[in-house]
Amino acid sequence: MQKFKTALAGLAAGAVNGLFGAGGGMVLVPLLTLLTDIADEDIFPASVSIILPICIISLTMGALTQGIPIGSALPYLIGSIGGGILAGMTAKKIPVKWLHRALGALILWGGVRYLC
Repeated sequence: MQKFKTALAGLAAGAVNGLFGAGGGMVLVPLLTLLTDIADEDIFPASVSIILPICIISLTMGALTQGIPIGSALPYLIGSIGGGILAGMTAKKIPVKWLHRALGALILWGGVRYLC
């Protein structure tokens, strides 16, 4: 049953990431918390390690079917590299409870923003 739950979480993350181009991690973190026995402090690193291959697959599929606007994406890519490095260096210093709250607030903000 545990393998089914983890496969379901991965399927949901892959589908969201593939359909919307992002957001798989926002689905994956709560699902890993609810459906698996992964320790709270390992949820976010596990999510990142799962999302990386999903993003590579989504990028490949997008490139094959729609093309990739590298020129439009490049300025954001440069900033995101800096943000990823900064977050990687500070994430262990932030209590897991606050990371969960921040993610929840980000999901709510995004949802309200897209509904309005």
